[in-house]
Amino acid sequence: MRAVIVYESMFGNTRQIAEAIGEGLGGAPDVQVLRSDLATDLTSRTIDLVVVGAPTHAWGLPRVNTRRGTREYVRKARGELTLEPGADALPGVREWLASLATLEAFGAAFDTRFRAPAMFTGRASKVIGTELVKHGRTLVAAPESFIVDRQHHLIDGELARARAWGEHLRYQTLERAGVSH
Repeated sequence: MRAVIVYESMFGNTRQIAEAIGEGLGGAPDVQVLRSDLATDLTSRTIDLVVVGAPTHAWGLPRVNTRRGTREYVRKARGELTLEPGADALPGVREWLASLATLEAFGAAFDTRFRAPAMFTGRASKVIGTELVKHGRTLVAAPESFIVDRQHHLIDGELARARAWGEHLRYQTLERAGVSH
């Protein structure tokens, strides 16, 4: 199965989740994990599944102003947080979804967010899932959230849960495509 995982990450959590999902999907060479600004021209590839993820910012997908605001988090953290290269300046998942062309592939969406009811935190994964469906993708699983603590670190067990979710996505994609596994 060929899959591409497209992600945006501020402090590395969403990247780590994307990589763990990739491991669960079966890893290289058939699975690529790409930062959203590098995920160009996917239409030239044969892809069975596209998985898209981003951190939840201001109840949804990061925007230019919320990305810039991450600099302040890093400053206040006094060495406890490191900003991913280009995270505050490069185009993210929001812009990638806006430019998405026709891509014959199943889809899945995930996010990273604080542990609290979604009505208080929002869920970027819901927005991503809605956009994937608008672009003609059939979701193979409900949008998924992976949890970070108030210091912006993944809580214990989330990477293992992401690997397991990747395995689930693989199974669901193959089943929907009518391929025995």
